[in-house]
Amino acid sequence: MDLTGLKVMVIDDSNTIRRSAEIFLSQAGCQVLLAEDGFDALAKITDHHPDVIFVDIMMPRLDGYQTCALIKKNPRLSATPVIMLSSKDGLFDRARGRMVGSDEYLTKPFTKDSLIKAVAAHTGERSR
Repeated sequence: MDLTGLKVMVIDDSNTIRRSAEIFLSQAGCQVLLAEDGFDALAKITDHHPDVIFVDIMMPRLDGYQTCALIKKNPRLSATPVIMLSSKDGLFDRARGRMVGSDEYLTKPFTKDSLIKAVAAHTGERSR
């Protein structure tokens, strides 16, 4: 699957998660942007306009739900797919993610395959 040139942002306070996501996505040809929390991410999103955003739910300062809500409220960013990452696979978390406008929900630990599939699913529909 060729994802060359796609800009993918990964927002997670865990360095391990950010690194593994970066390795998986880079191998697939993506340009990877990393952020450690929502505030860090929002500044970078405005500058770089990623094609897809992965956001961890549990983060200090600004959690994944708040970050997603802010992205979706911004008219210039609202069409950007946001995929929630969580170590909990709860119905409540999924529902809450949908309420703030998330496009998908991935459970951690994710595999290279699940990350790539998620990116492809949300960008394949659009012509580049």
